[in-house]
Amino acid sequence: MKVLVVGATGATGRLLVHQLLDLGWHVRAIVRSPDGFAKSVREHPNLSITQANVLDLTDQEMLEHVRDCSAIASCLGHNLNFKGLFGHPRRLVTDATRRLCDAARADSSEEPLKFVLMNSTGVRNRDLDEPISLAQRCVIGLLRICLPPHADNENAADFLRTNIGQDDTAVEWVAVRPDGLINEDEVSEYELYPSPTRSAIFNAGKTSRINVGHFMADLITKPEAWQQWKGQMPVIYNVAKQDLRSNG
Repeated sequence: MKVLVVGATGATGRLLVHQLLDLGWHVRAIVRSPDGFAKSVREHPNLSITQANVLDLTDQEMLEHVRDCSAIASCLGHNLNFKGLFGHPRRLVTDATRRLCDAARADSSEEPLKFVLMNSTGVRNRDLDEPISLAQRCVIGLLRICLPPHADNENAADFLRTNIGQDDTAVEWVAVRPDGLINEDEVSEYELYPSPTRSAIFNAGKTSRINVGHFMADLITKPEAWQQWKGQMPVIYNVAKQDLRSNG
């Protein structure tokens, strides 16, 4: 089985690639520089690396990368510096999502392709009645205006909800929404919810990047996980260590 990963050398993307390789999957990675992978990963026989900016690929090249894949995972994001936050491309995540889905639709695969998008709890699932306070609504509105990456994440999720929807015969999707991202060395217990259970602005939880990679890998490789969450925007939180102690 093959999966295409974009944003594969990012802080979360490389953890996802590592887990997919450990599960025996063949991974195609489109990266700006392969140096983001450890040498042992770069030389893995099941990893195929294309060095390119994903938005610079032609439609035909995009189709060739998608062909024969059963899933696409996008861990694309904007760098947390001035150029990454305010420079171009401002619609990196949205445009890549659209073009990859268009390539999947152009392919002649008999089974729908799975598209897994890494997103954020700051993005609401407008298919659901997700409550949000007036204060958070105001802050999100300011982020939408002042920080292009937030609007990009919103638009990417909305593309999946409205342009792909629930009945597309070529593409099925899940948008994974982690809360405050942290680094941890090992997969730990985590919880999944259809919607946020806390304020992403005023009471944010924590989600380790390795747990995000683990959940995305489960979605790609485990049919039961896909059936549970397809067409949704699940929220993922780490289980707090004090909760683990109280249940022990």
